[in-house]
Amino acid sequence: MTNAQITLIQIDNYGPWTVTPEPRREVDLQTLQSRLYADLSQLVGNREGYVFFTRFDNMIAVTNGMDEADHALVQESVANRYPVTVSLGVGVDPSPVEALSAGTEHIQDAGSAQEADRTEILRGRTLDPDERTDDDVQIAHFDVNDATGKYTDQMNAFDSFIHIEQGYAELMQYMRRAHDALSFFVGGDNVIAVCPDLDVPAYEDAIRHVRDTVEVELKVGVGQAADPQTAGMAAKHALEECRDDGDRVVID
Repeated sequence: MTNAQITLIQIDNYGPWTVTPEPRREVDLQTLQSRLYADLSQLVGNREGYVFFTRFDNMIAVTNGMDEADHALVQESVANRYPVTVSLGVGVDPSPVEALSAGTEHIQDAGSAQEADRTEILRGRTLDPDERTDDDVQIAHFDVNDATGKYTDQMNAFDSFIHIEQGYAELMQYMRRAHDALSFFVGGDNVIAVCPDLDVPAYEDAIRHVRDTVEVELKVGVGQAADPQTAGMAAKHALEECRDDGDRVVID
């Protein structure tokens, strides 16, 4: 039985900050966002979690194994390095979607993302050590079949990107709608999904849906563990088994 701990990371007062005292150069904003994501990825990753960039001003983290003090240290580190601060809302649920919804509500209840006095909110609950199990986190690592041969080596870079994004968008929507999973594009032709306790038929269903809808062929390796990093590495090894054996789904 999974029990996902999901943290919403939201930059405080970001919209007004980008135009005060006058509009800031987009290149500078893009640089700040990408550096903040990289730092958050390392800060959370060093604690066995994952961060996904989504819209950059809002990022989603899988934080099983991190307690409230760990979250507070992440906020402190960001405040010491950047001209912006972040608020964190944490939710726990067997469904990753429901866990994210709970974390989101904690931040929204504290005020608008564009209120100057709503800063460094830290609300929600983390899993107590005695609540944690070896099966709390299920991570699925999806990969496009022969993306290099079909797209990278055949099309211009933008058209190749469109095909990959179409597959990702369809997978993201279907996994959320049908299976309460959160799926994130992580570069190249890779998508990582944080899932409830799904079995092989559920993943076969998602792969079939994407193939039939947008004609993108996928395979997936799945890992399950007490923390995101361990589950993610198991998923990577399972994906390599897919490549070696020609399977579409391998659950480690």
